[in-house]
Amino acid sequence: MTSVERILQYTNLPKEEPITSDNLPPPIWPSQGQLILKDINMKYHIDDSPVLKNLNVSIEPGWKVGVIGRTGAGKSSLISVLFCLFNEDLEDEIKIDGRDTSTVSLSELHCKIFIIPQKPVLFSESLRYNLDSFNQYDDLKLWEVLRQVELNDVTLDHDIFSGGHNFSIGQRQLICLARAILKNNRLLVLDEATANIDSHTDTLIQNTIRNSFKECTVITIAHRLNSIIDSNRIIVMENDSIEFGCPYELLHDKPNDYFSQMMEKTDNQMAQSLLEQAKKTCEKNNVHCELNLSAQNTECDSDSTLTEQIAL
Repeated sequence: MTSVERILQYTNLPKEEPITSDNLPPPIWPSQGQLILKDINMKYHIDDSPVLKNLNVSIEPGWKVGVIGRTGAGKSSLISVLFCLFNEDLEDEIKIDGRDTSTVSLSELHCKIFIIPQKPVLFSESLRYNLDSFNQYDDLKLWEVLRQVELNDVTLDHDIFSGGHNFSIGQRQLICLARAILKNNRLLVLDEATANIDSHTDTLIQNTIRNSFKECTVITIAHRLNSIIDSNRIIVMENDSIEFGCPYELLHDKPNDYFSQMMEKTDNQMAQSLLEQAKKTCEKNNVHCELNLSAQNTECDSDSTLTEQIAL
């Protein structure tokens, strides 16, 4: 009965209104990956407090943006807004390459943004089918992406069990990453994709993203600072509000926010390394940074010393 109820629930969902505009996006849209979120206000029920409040973010083409926040801070809600999965009690203006996403059909929008979720979705089919369900690519291209994610020891006709249970969690994520490389969209979202994998696979995924998605806009929701510390910008979600800026500047200007608290929880050697990476990224992107690490004592004896460094 539970299955029947669920099917009835799905069949009774309201259908998407057809897009009747003559000004449809060109086939190559989006060609750059610029993303603008303006005045986003969202709550799940009319009587609830907003989970997203006055969210304003402008992400330039090719930027790598990290998103962090405590559980319930609104990270998943941000994804729902981006993919237009939730429209009730939602006020927003979302533009991708200058086009309002409300003028684009959901099917078109979902084809143009690729997401690698924390729990990868795999089908009870061959590896070939899981990579290329619509037979759009030849075997040479499929083998090329498998080599990039170090899965070229698995044949294309290898059967994948339900949920991918004959592969490790890391291998499942690598299959999803191979899909993303094939699609080559200008917008890629990683929803804590490396949360439950080993350090080797984590490093492989991070390096592959840096090398294969240089020209793409990548939004990474993460709990590991090493995966986002070299981002162009960081979104810190906390208390129904956000901070948005260069990671180095946020550590300098907001010593008491969640980002700085995450840094304090790492060991001092790791924290120092992360600060150095943030500084290099800040300088590379020509962002003015006032904190000069070279003038600081690199040997930290306690967490309080690290806090003082961040707050300088």
